[in-house]
Amino acid sequence: MNYAEFTNDSLTMMYEAVRGALAADDALRGEGEEPRFRVRETPEWKLHASALEAEMLKRGMFFGAIDWSSGQPDLPFER
Repeated sequence: MNYAEFTNDSLTMMYEAVRGALAADDALRGEGEEPRFRVRETPEWKLHASALEAEMLKRGMFFGAIDWSSGQPDLPFER
């Protein structure tokens, strides 16, 4: 996909769509259901988000980065 051809608003909308799909999956997973979009399980989602971030940074756009660690189980700490 040629991200350079999209408007700033289009990039923002696509990035927020990734964030929304991830949040929806995490909410379903939290309720013990199967994730609908399988964002964490499908590497192309993260590649898409990374490409969007790269183009937005190139343009000097401000955005909140997606926290990919949320919704993941915590690793046990050794004491």
